[in-house]
Amino acid sequence: MRRRECLKTVLSLIVLPGTVRAAQSGFAPVVPGRVLRFPEDEGSHPDFRTEWWYVTGWLDDAGEPLGFQVTFFRARPHPASGNPSRFDPHDILIVHAAVSERAHGRLRLVQRAARAGFGLAQALTGRVAVHIDEAYLRAGANGYATRIEADDFSLDLQLDPTQPPLLQGEGGFSRKGPRPESASHYYSLPHLRVGGQVRIEGRTRNVRGSAWLDHEWASEYLAAQAVGWDWIGINLHDGSALMAFRMRTRDGGTFWAAATLRTARERHTFAPGEVVWTPKRTWRSPRTGATYPVAMALRIGDLRVELAPMMDDQENDARITTGAVYWEGAVTALIGGQPSGRGYMELTGYAGKLEL
Repeated sequence: MRRRECLKTVLSLIVLPGTVRAAQSGFAPVVPGRVLRFPEDEGSHPDFRTEWWYVTGWLDDAGEPLGFQVTFFRARPHPASGNPSRFDPHDILIVHAAVSERAHGRLRLVQRAARAGFGLAQALTGRVAVHIDEAYLRAGANGYATRIEADDFSLDLQLDPTQPPLLQGEGGFSRKGPRPESASHYYSLPHLRVGGQVRIEGRTRNVRGSAWLDHEWASEYLAAQAVGWDWIGINLHDGSALMAFRMRTRDGGTFWAAATLRTARERHTFAPGEVVWTPKRTWRSPRTGATYPVAMALRIGDLRVELAPMMDDQENDARITTGAVYWEGAVTALIGGQPSGRGYMELTGYAGKLEL
């Protein structure tokens, strides 16, 4: 498959418009009641149409803090075809990686796409082991490791769990709309302890910090009424973990929303009417013209959280791999006006309806 054809296939798969049901497509459906098992479910789920492993975090050295993200996507062009050819594209893999550095003023971003196979790219079942060329995210004896090499930066990080998996939604069944089939299997690993090295423009820094890992897989995702979504994953300073998202309509309203808060004592889930997103300040990209609400206020039940970006320009232009332009950035969470946590916010659909 030529590169252009490969990318056109990827663009049609990463997010689905909700018009083709999993049962009709031949892919496995997401169903409630499925028990997630670890570490088996940390690996790839090739019966499902699309999947991603998503790591974000804050790093500190002697200088300014850094934000980082590493995301591997897996997309299957078609169900098992029975074609024995090694050239049949069973899976297509994509990696996005970025570093947020205030002194630089914008993201440093690298993105790659490859067809699985031939030793060039792979996503294994049963454990975290996904790679494209030398870029990888994989499980080790005590945690996870990721390595990314780009022209102007590199990441070489160890990620060690300090908390058990946080199951999102109903035991890992995360609804994205009122139709039950509009859902994903979804868990998170908050408060990963991070150590390793970051190289930026030839300077290598020893870093430590905290990260958040999301893993989702689905065969149907974005409902037709939604143009995109807003999402946060926040490691709160007291050891709690907060995830919240909303599916957004064309007029800026909320089509669906949910949140999960795990404290030292209990886990809370919040229904759509209990999660309210309010933009507080916007930033307009000088490159794409998209306007993003980079500062947000959230009401989640009785909790009030404000989100402030590390820097405004954390836009990802990923049109050459997934076709998407989106904002993905490091944010500080404030509660009662006081810094109370760090994490990442993702804003999609602001450069136009997300039709990948």
